[in-house]
Amino acid sequence: MVIKALIFDIFGTLVDWRSTIAKEAQTTLSPLGLNTDWLQFADAWRNEYQPSMEKIRSGERPFCNLDKLHLDNLDVVLNSLGWTQVDQGSREHLNKAWHRLAAWPDVAQALKLLRSKFILAPCSNGHIALMVQLARTNDWHWDAIAGAELAGDYKPQPKVYVRSAEALGFKPHETMMVAAHSSDLEAAAKAGLKTAFIARPDEYGPGLGESVPTTRVDWVGENLLDLAQKLSREH
Repeated sequence: MVIKALIFDIFGTLVDWRSTIAKEAQTTLSPLGLNTDWLQFADAWRNEYQPSMEKIRSGERPFCNLDKLHLDNLDVVLNSLGWTQVDQGSREHLNKAWHRLAAWPDVAQALKLLRSKFILAPCSNGHIALMVQLARTNDWHWDAIAGAELAGDYKPQPKVYVRSAEALGFKPHETMMVAAHSSDLEAAAKAGLKTAFIARPDEYGPGLGESVPTTRVDWVGENLLDLAQKLSREH
């Protein structure tokens, strides 16, 4: 079947969340006299990500967007460090750092190449406003924004992938999920989508990201530009 649309994971796949969050945390919190290993701070904040979403996936908590979850998770990290003096304005500014994440260097050129061949949209656990701001931060041009908020649930729930494809006007098998995380792609494949893996070996620190997929996928790229060039040759 012909692939007509590509939908993308964002955090880690298209943006370097770890470095950006570390820099933003240092910029926001060090003037308050606070200091720590800022990369570890970023890791600790990110480590609260899946547990917070699992409460929604399990029905323990009603659906809310990622800004709310990120702010709750930030409070967990600050409290664990004993940093109760951080004012609400600083917390909210730092929380919006997730709207300002920097893209990996290959992404802008790759998306321009891919958009000449396919419909493109994010399929992220980030909500629409967050995706809009990331696009403006990094000068991306999406054809639409799909993902968690559209489905009212979080990946890897099947309906997030299926509803994203449907919103673009395509069947799951006409849509390909692009991600740097095998678990995301495995869930997308089970929902009937095609899948493409791109390596982000340094996502969690040098050599701590995924270099090769651990599940069966339809395409593999050394990075997004490599994938874009391969898909362009085939389409």
